[in-house]
Amino acid sequence: MDRYEINKYLEKFKIKVGDLFEALQIEKKKERLDILDQEISSPNFWNDQKQANKVISEANILRDDISLYNKIKTGFDELLELDELAKEDSSLNDMLDEEILTYIKELDKAEETALLSDEYDSLNAIVELHPGAGGTESMDWALMLYRMYSRFCQKKGFKFEVLDYQAGDEAGIKSVTFSVRGKFAYGLLKSERGVHRLVRISPFDSGARRHTSFCSCDVSPEIEETNMVSIKEEELRIDVFHSSGAGGQSVNTTDSAVRITHLPTGLVVTCQNERSQIKNREVALKILKSKLLEREILAKQEELKKLKGEQMGINFGSQIRSYVFCPYTLVKDHRTNEETTNVNAVMDGDIEAFMLAYLKYEKGANNV
Repeated sequence: MDRYEINKYLEKFKIKVGDLFEALQIEKKKERLDILDQEISSPNFWNDQKQANKVISEANILRDDISLYNKIKTGFDELLELDELAKEDSSLNDMLDEEILTYIKELDKAEETALLSDEYDSLNAIVELHPGAGGTESMDWALMLYRMYSRFCQKKGFKFEVLDYQAGDEAGIKSVTFSVRGKFAYGLLKSERGVHRLVRISPFDSGARRHTSFCSCDVSPEIEETNMVSIKEEELRIDVFHSSGAGGQSVNTTDSAVRITHLPTGLVVTCQNERSQIKNREVALKILKSKLLEREILAKQEELKKLKGEQMGINFGSQIRSYVFCPYTLVKDHRTNEETTNVNAVMDGDIEAFMLAYLKYEKGANNV
C-alpha cells in the first residue's frame, strides 16, 4: 500500500473504533460491571445460588464486550505505533500492510458482535412455524423452513430441541415449535420473524404449475427466570389431550399433551414432546411467557418508531423474504435488499448473511 491508502485505512479505523465504543455502550457496561463485582465480592453472595449464577452470567457477558473493545482499541494503537516506525524504516511497510489486513478481519468480527448488543440478544430462542393457506403445498413449505433452521443451528453449533410438532395429513407440517440454545440465538433468529414466501413448481400439482406459498415465523426470547414475566393463574385455561406421535412403540396413549390459552391476549401454546403432563405444562408455560415477552419487545419497538415518525414497521404478518425457485432462482430479503441466487445453499442453512444484514439495518434504523 502507498502512504495515501495507509492513511485512509487508519482514519477509517479511528472512526470505527469510536463507533464500536458507542455501539457496545462501554461506559454503561463498565459502570454496571463495577456494581456486579461489588455484589459478587459480598460475603453473602452465594446464599442464593440461582441469583448468584444469574449475576455471574451477566458479568461474564459484560466482561466479554469490554474485553472485545479493549482488544480492538489496543490493536489500533499498535497499528499507529507501527505506522510511525514504518515512516522512518521502509522495510516495515510489508509488515504494516499485513497487520492492516489482519485488523480489518478482527474489526469485522467485532462489528458483528456489536450488532448483538440488545437487552435480550444473548438469550436462547423459541421459534414457531405456521403454514399459511394453501393446504399441502404450504405445509410442505413449513417443513422446508424447519429443515433450513435445523441445518443453520447445526452449522452454528446451537442445540436444537423440538417442543411441539404436528405433522401434515399428507406431507409437511401443520405447525412446529422448537427451542434453539446457544450464545446470541435470539439475537440472530429474531431477524426471521415474519412471513416467508415461496415460489416454485409444486410437486403436488399434476399440472406442474407454479405455486406461491406462505409460512409465518414467530421468534421469542426464551424466558430464563420465571419472574421476568408475571401471569396470574386465573388468566389461564389449561386443556389436556392425547399426544400425537410417530406411531408404533413411540405412540403415547395418555393425556400428556397440554394446551394453555392466555385469556387476556388469546395466545395459545401447546406442548406434547414430553411424556409427562407435568413437564409438558411446565414447558408450555415457559413458551407462553416467552411469547408475552416477545409482545412487549415488539410493542416497545413500535412505540419507538412512532416517536421517530417512522411509517414502515417490521412486525408479525409482514412479508420479509421471498424464495424463488422458478422461473429463476433468487432469495431476497425485502427489508434489507440482501439477496442471493444460491437457493440450495440457503435451504441448507446458509442464512447468516441475511441475519447480519437485518441487524445492520435495525441498528441503522435505531441510530445505534
